[in-house]
Amino acid sequence: MSIWKKLTGNQIFIPIAAFVILIIVNLIHDPSFFALTFGPNSDGNNVLTGNLMSILDSGSEVAILAIGMTLVTAASGGQDISVGATMAIAGSVTLRMLCGSPDNPNYDVMQTPIIVAFLVAVLVSMLFGAFNGLLVSIFKIPPMVATLILFTGGRSIASWINGGTLPQVNDPSFKIFGNYIPGIPLPTPFIIAMACVLVMFIFMKFTNIGLYVQAVGINSSSSRLNGLNPQYIKFITFVILGICVAVAGFIKVSRIASINYSVLAKDIEMDAILAVALGGNALGGGKFNMGASILGAYVIQFLTTTLYAFQVPATALPAYKAVVVIILVVMSAPAVREFFKRFKKKQTAAKEVA
Repeated sequence: MSIWKKLTGNQIFIPIAAFVILIIVNLIHDPSFFALTFGPNSDGNNVLTGNLMSILDSGSEVAILAIGMTLVTAASGGQDISVGATMAIAGSVTLRMLCGSPDNPNYDVMQTPIIVAFLVAVLVSMLFGAFNGLLVSIFKIPPMVATLILFTGGRSIASWINGGTLPQVNDPSFKIFGNYIPGIPLPTPFIIAMACVLVMFIFMKFTNIGLYVQAVGINSSSSRLNGLNPQYIKFITFVILGICVAVAGFIKVSRIASINYSVLAKDIEMDAILAVALGGNALGGGKFNMGASILGAYVIQFLTTTLYAFQVPATALPAYKAVVVIILVVMSAPAVREFFKRFKKKQTAAKEVA
């Protein structure tokens, strides 16, 4: 019983339990869901394919976003709903740098090195993250309201950057970042996601950012009395999220070496928020578990792939995810937690009397 209490009391228990449930459901429905094949893809590279690889591949952008979204949620007690639109901006900047002016584009020869295009996209995305952070930290605007500005106008900005055109990078070296590296059977987005996780782990290991974020999220006034600057902490989390958005946007445009402003990363902000919630993190801020959020991101993609396996229409997927969000939010509500605590105390008291 003591082991079970320790297990269920761990924050990462929620995404692991969801992961196990999905495994069992798919094993019952169709065991071939987990089949893997090794062979040449459309580019002639020998790679691993199957539903599991699709989950690792497609869930990587959400996992990267979950890193920044977790910090923003923990520090500010709110969520950034503009990440999808900002991904479109970052992707558009990348293509503008690679293809040149929209009036005279060159799709056959990249105008700048890929690394330069990526760094410029990161810088632009950080600036938009700083804009959101400024509204939240200095002007005290609730995060979802503050980020509603870019959520509404971000895709128009992305389209304006390339003059409304749809640039296409014909150099095959650019597609590597959204597909496969020759000689490596795992999808490149998953490798990039794991690299981001490693960088964030090192960053949090050798700095106090995690402690500061939790302190500000739990009690902003107390953290100020202890020498912290809550405004700066909240601001920096939005900037970090901006970096994550740029990486995810770079992967998105690399997949097809082009962009569609209206549908690129559409509704991905919901998946990122759901990953944080599924990781057992309080959406009202405070203590967080980054690993649980990242695992939650892949569980979200596991759920999406499972729903497709059950032939659920793509248009119905947001409804199913919304149900999961409602359940998680209700279960994490203070009133519900207090109810279960009281119920547990009554059960314990009844056993002692018996």
